[in-house]
Amino acid sequence: MDEGYRIAVVGVGGIGAAACYWAARRVGGGVLGLEQFPLFHLRGASQDSSRILRRAQHEEPYATLAHAAYDTWDEVSAEAGEPLVVRTGGVVIEATAQRAGLATGGRDIDGYAAMMRSHGVEHEVWDAAELQRHFPRFRLDGDERAVHQRDTSLVDAGRANAAHVRLARGRGAVIRDECPVRALRPGPAGVEVVTDDETYRVDAVVLASGAWTNELLPGPTWPLTVTQEQVTYYAPAEPADFAVGSFPIFMWHGRENFYGFPVHQGHTKLGQHLGGHETTARDRTFVPDEVRIKRQREFLDDHVPGFAGPEVLTKTCLYTLPPDQHFVLGPLADEPRIVAAVGAGHAYKFASLLGKVLSEQALDGRTEHPVEAFRTTRPALVDPAFPRAFHV
Repeated sequence: MDEGYRIAVVGVGGIGAAACYWAARRVGGGVLGLEQFPLFHLRGASQDSSRILRRAQHEEPYATLAHAAYDTWDEVSAEAGEPLVVRTGGVVIEATAQRAGLATGGRDIDGYAAMMRSHGVEHEVWDAAELQRHFPRFRLDGDERAVHQRDTSLVDAGRANAAHVRLARGRGAVIRDECPVRALRPGPAGVEVVTDDETYRVDAVVLASGAWTNELLPGPTWPLTVTQEQVTYYAPAEPADFAVGSFPIFMWHGRENFYGFPVHQGHTKLGQHLGGHETTARDRTFVPDEVRIKRQREFLDDHVPGFAGPEVLTKTCLYTLPPDQHFVLGPLADEPRIVAAVGAGHAYKFASLLGKVLSEQALDGRTEHPVEAFRTTRPALVDPAFPRAFHV
């Protein structure tokens, strides 16, 4: 029994790597990170070279947390000595006719604008003509509306994950990869973390294992849905037309929801939000869905001609979704020494902040950030009759 650590982080992906770093700032070598696969593997949800960071939020508490997320990324970038965030500007575009009749729950231009006004976030609301005047590469039907926010940025996820791990190790944390955790066993003297070659007894555990969460919960499992999603990288014929400064990050809310990035590391990138089939962490494949590849290209041909170019690569990843599609963040109801996180398919923009929150909850039993809505005891996780309602 190894009792040399105060806190164990199970799962060293985007959120887990951040938790290792923020915990190591507090307790140095008292941090143990355990990852079942090689570090920076492609089997989870936090690989890749670009994720959206935005103040454009349509609901609480995400709108409040967004400000702290920017501050946290700035702090980590400064210590890492490299830029992890690239400011691009961004637009949320609503294809009004396509959205007619859909229950959006405020996930429309009016909802975004109202939330940003309430938080003092600078923004502009544009009609289709104004959007096309600023970004003429869009081809529009004329009924679209958009909200522009100049602070929208991309986070280089691969670089940020590596920075969190590097900085955590620099502060004394021990991070072991290819070391799967088989069980978490709470006991009177601490929580036992069981691996194939060692059992560790720690004061607290951060469980950040994404699609594998239910395999490790020591109590009742949660009604989590895992979907296999994908993104495609393209080589546009005229990359300068889609370079940062000439073209923004965009989110398109229509019959389907797409999100796209300007040129970064030589390519544009597009994904469909929630377009994937249900799977499990064990059954997922790495085979791209040709139907979605075709759907994305048709969307780009119709609305962003020139963005696509030849396909360079299509990559798959996993979303792990509670029924209400909100994060899970906090101590287990019957075991507060285990603090869990589930990203719900949209967490990477907050990854460093969530790692900080988890480290505070594990070490102090509290955090100053408003995360009560994500508690593990909410009806979406404990009421079997709670309906699954993924937003569109």
